[in-house]
Amino acid sequence: MRRVLEVVDGRPVFGDVVGLLASWNNGVLAVVRRDGQEVRVAEASLVAAKPVPAAPARRRGPRADARQLALVASRGWPPRESEALGGWVLRCAAGDPRAGTRSGKGFTRRANSVLPLGDPGMPLDAALERVRDWYGARGLDAVVQVTTGDAAGDEELAAELDRRGWTPEGHAVLRTGTLAALAEAADDEAVGRVRLSRDPDAAWAARYRWAGGLDDNARAVLTGGPSVWFAAVDGEGGEEGVPDAVGRCVVDGRWAGFAALEVDPGQRRRGLATAVTAALARRALSEGADAAYLQVERDNRAAAALYDRLGLTEHHAYHYRRAPRSGR
Repeated sequence: MRRVLEVVDGRPVFGDVVGLLASWNNGVLAVVRRDGQEVRVAEASLVAAKPVPAAPARRRGPRADARQLALVASRGWPPRESEALGGWVLRCAAGDPRAGTRSGKGFTRRANSVLPLGDPGMPLDAALERVRDWYGARGLDAVVQVTTGDAAGDEELAAELDRRGWTPEGHAVLRTGTLAALAEAADDEAVGRVRLSRDPDAAWAARYRWAGGLDDNARAVLTGGPSVWFAAVDGEGGEEGVPDAVGRCVVDGRWAGFAALEVDPGQRRRGLATAVTAALARRALSEGADAAYLQVERDNRAAAALYDRLGLTEHHAYHYRRAPRSGR
C-alpha cells in the first residue's frame, strides 16, 4: 500500500508498505512485514493499495540461528505481559495486566519464563534477583528458557544456573522445515475436510484439552500473534460435538509456527494430523510464508515420528531452569 508520510513545500512525500494486512480497526491498518515487524498505517494517509501475489514456494526456508528463532517463536506464543531486562525478556501469562488481575497460574512455561536474548545489562546474580522478584509479584516461580545445541545457544548461562541450583525441566526441541513440503503432505480431499477459523470455538477447545481448561490466559496466548489460524476436522464417531483433530498456526513474516496439534486417540493413524498440518501450511503459503517451525517435547516419540515424515528436522534444543524454592 502507498501512504503519505509527510508534506514538504506543499508536496506530499509517499512511502510504500508491503506485507500482510493483519487488521483494519478504528481507522488504523496493521500490516506485518516479511521480517515480522508490524507497521501501523492511518487510514487517512492511505493513497492506494493492491494485492501482491505470493512469491513461489521455496524448497529451502530462510536461515536463522537459535536466538532469532526463539524470538519468532515467542511472538507466535505471546505472553499477556512482558518486560525487558537488558537483553532478556520477562514473560507472563497469568492474568490481565491492564485490569490488574492475577491468576497465580500461568498458561504454559513458554509464555511464563524468561527468554534470554543477550546480556541482562547487570551482573547475573542481580538479574536473577530481579527475575525472582518480578515473577514472585505475579504469583509464579521464576523460570528461564535455555537454548542449547546452536552457536547462539545459552550453554554458559545453563552452567551458571546449574551452579546456583536452578533445576532443569521441560526438555524440548525446535524443528524447522520448508512450508511447501508440509502443504503437499496431504491430498486435496483430505485437506478439504479441514475447517479453518480465526478463533478457537468451544469444540476446538474441547479437543485441545489443556489441563485446567481454556481460560482467559490460554485464550489470550492462543489467539495472540501476527496472523493466527485454527484448524479442526469435524468428528466421525468420537466424542459428540468434538473434532477428531485440531491444530494452530501463526504466520509471522516468512515463518509459520505450528502448535496445539491434537488427534482423538481413537482416530489416530488416519492421516488427520497430516491433513491439519497441510491445510494450515497452505493458508500460511498464501500469506507469504515459506518456512515452518514447531516446538515439541523431547520425549514425545509419536510426534517426533510424524515430524520426521513431514521433513521437519531438529534445529536446536531448549529446556527450562526453575529457581530453587528457598535461598537466593
